[in-house]
Amino acid sequence: MNTGINRDLPLTGREISLDSCGVSAQYSTGLLRSLGANITTNVLTTDEFSCAEIASDWASSGLAFLTGYPDSPGQGPAAIPSAARGALDALKLLAGPGSLEEMNGAALLCERAGFLHLGRQGQTSANGSCRLLQASDGWLALNLARDDDWALMPAWLGPPLHNISWETLAERVAVQSVSLLLERGRLMGLPVALVSRRPDNCEPWFTVASRVGVEKNTGRSESSQPLVVDLSSLWAGPLCSHLLQQTGARVIKVESETRPDGARRGNADFFELLNTGKESVVLDFSSDKGIAQLRSLLEKADIVVEGSRPRALQQLGINPQQLLKSAPGLTWVGITGYGREEPAANWVAFGDDASAAAGVAMATADPPIFCGDALADPLTGIHSALAALAFWQGGGGVLLDLSLHKVTAQCLGFHANCNRGVVVKGQQKGEWRLEIAEQSFVVKPPRPRPLISQAVELGGDTARVLREFHIPC
Repeated sequence: MNTGINRDLPLTGREISLDSCGVSAQYSTGLLRSLGANITTNVLTTDEFSCAEIASDWASSGLAFLTGYPDSPGQGPAAIPSAARGALDALKLLAGPGSLEEMNGAALLCERAGFLHLGRQGQTSANGSCRLLQASDGWLALNLARDDDWALMPAWLGPPLHNISWETLAERVAVQSVSLLLERGRLMGLPVALVSRRPDNCEPWFTVASRVGVEKNTGRSESSQPLVVDLSSLWAGPLCSHLLQQTGARVIKVESETRPDGARRGNADFFELLNTGKESVVLDFSSDKGIAQLRSLLEKADIVVEGSRPRALQQLGINPQQLLKSAPGLTWVGITGYGREEPAANWVAFGDDASAAAGVAMATADPPIFCGDALADPLTGIHSALAALAFWQGGGGVLLDLSLHKVTAQCLGFHANCNRGVVVKGQQKGEWRLEIAEQSFVVKPPRPRPLISQAVELGGDTARVLREFHIPC
């Protein structure tokens, strides 16, 4: 992490004291310092204590039940759950007392699996859409989460290809090179990734892609909390805005009239969890009027959260750099698979293939297996919320670039070589325990938070929100 003094960082000059110590506090400290804060803390711990805390976080997070093969839970690499806990704790520090108090960052990693009752499947992702396939010279992660992706298989692998199944795909992939399959798949817009080993030198977890100088302030809105316009879908972006909403932000979820958030077609309870409390606006992105309404609403925002490839926004005529100039103090959070720089800006990614690309699958086992459920999504959602709040508090005027790949690689690199311990059967029926040194921790299944209310129906707030901001209906 970058810990040098940088006056452009949002928390430069801010003094933050951490009362806790241990592994997750180490991670919180690193994140906050990378944002410019001066941290005072007593984060001193022995390697033995560190490994025990990491094992405890693994056992309690639910990840072990989503890692390994069906016959027994597994232990994954590094201190990923502890990093998630530390990232959320850093967000709590910025948000102030009373925010997110009952929430644990490690447990957020497995919430979807808890709702869907997912389990571990080795080289098949927990949700079944992604597979680790061995090519002639390496491993690929192929995620066929969309019906359109299956239709592209004959063109990707070459005809004739009849009776398309995972078995026939594995046979065809096995005789072709990784580089050829990656190049062809990326050009076609397939979520396909090289299954990498953990990089020795990780890139920064966020990048300021564009900046417009503004005076320091506490946000553009009259409220003491930011107005967030959320254009994202599925998991990472909606989790980011959900966490901001839990800190007190007002969140307006904007969806396309013809292509609303795909998560609406998934588990209803998981969608409700991430979107309860947000206002729902639906616009016609195919019309000039709808685009004008969208642009006007974006100019009112303090924070924009979006998860599209840059090309998709360009096709709508939305330019984040121009909006930074027309809306001084705006903080734009762009979440992508691999970043906004070409050629990676146009590569498609979802949580499972992105985490494999970051090195998680290969670090879990060799041959590689999946760890968790779309792990890159919740990790990036937590880190994106932290970056968004920090830069808003610092005055905004920035386009932030966060990617599933870079965030996951950073978490994987945290305490990467710590002793994992071993998962064994417990004395009680169906019980599993994670043992390390002379300590033993009960391995718990994924546990989603309880639902407290329902999300607004699709577009239920459109007319009222447009009237409030004097945007023609």
